[in-house]
Amino acid sequence: MTETEHEHRGVDPARLDEPVLLRELEAIHRSRHDTLLYGSAAALDAHNVRMAELENEYLRRHPRRTVTPGRTRAGARARDGARDAAEARERR
Repeated sequence: MTETEHEHRGVDPARLDEPVLLRELEAIHRSRHDTLLYGSAAALDAHNVRMAELENEYLRRHPRRTVTPGRTRAGARARDGARDAAEARERR
């Protein structure tokens, strides 16, 4: 995508009120799969750029957001270990 093709599309995320930013994030995440599967290269590039802009703004506003332990690598490994142990018990 050239610089001309990628002109800023949409309101600067820093100017969005919190509820609007959250709605924009929800909408772009909902449309992600279809854009990946069926969108043109230019559409995917634009989607990537806009999603990054919105996510970066959210993270800027919420640097100390709650992180669920299960959404970390350590939490995922613990979850997988517990599942593996349960499956091993069921096989006995």
